[in-house]
Amino acid sequence: MEQKSQSPYPLAPGNSLSQSDPESVAVQSKEVKKKKRMKCLLYIVLFALFQTGIILLFALTVMRIRNPKFRTRSGSFVDTFDVGTEASPTFNLRMNTQFTVKNTNFGHFKYELGTVTFAYRGTPVGQATIQKARARARSTKKVDVIVDLRSSSLSKTNELGSDISLGVLPLASYSKLEGKIHLMKVIKKKKSAQMNCTMEIDIASKTLGNILCH
Repeated sequence: MEQKSQSPYPLAPGNSLSQSDPESVAVQSKEVKKKKRMKCLLYIVLFALFQTGIILLFALTVMRIRNPKFRTRSGSFVDTFDVGTEASPTFNLRMNTQFTVKNTNFGHFKYELGTVTFAYRGTPVGQATIQKARARARSTKKVDVIVDLRSSSLSKTNELGSDISLGVLPLASYSKLEGKIHLMKVIKKKKSAQMNCTMEIDIASKTLGNILCH
């Protein structure tokens, strides 16, 4: 009779017992559930941190509303450029002036009617009217206006005579544009664009230069 073959390696004691042990299965199940809970909690924390970062970035960039910048950019003389002498100091000039409204916000800047005043050594000598309009979000709007500059309002001409002899007329321009920043068609915040610029007219070359704005 043939004898049944037996495995030369006996089963490890307790193997079959551990597989069928209800207590061991329950412990393993608890550990799996605990790992799942920890993973879920980690995902929630990471998502919350991500959301916080997005909100903070949004608040520091999109929602941070700044005052736009209003500047005198350039000028060229057209039609009239009459300048007197040191003995008879006067000037009558017509200047095609370009202004800029720089809006760095994520919403457009809608501004009202404004006035730019040009002054010679503190005395107004001309004005430019800025029509109401809007500067688009994160862009610079250019505005061209004709300005007449006349010395008829000056009471003292000593400094003017000296400046004419030197060939340079110092000017300043100042203004304030009132308006609102419109953000996402919901938020409207009052802001203003202020101008405070200095410049010089070179009499010999009939040019405007050395424009500095603060």
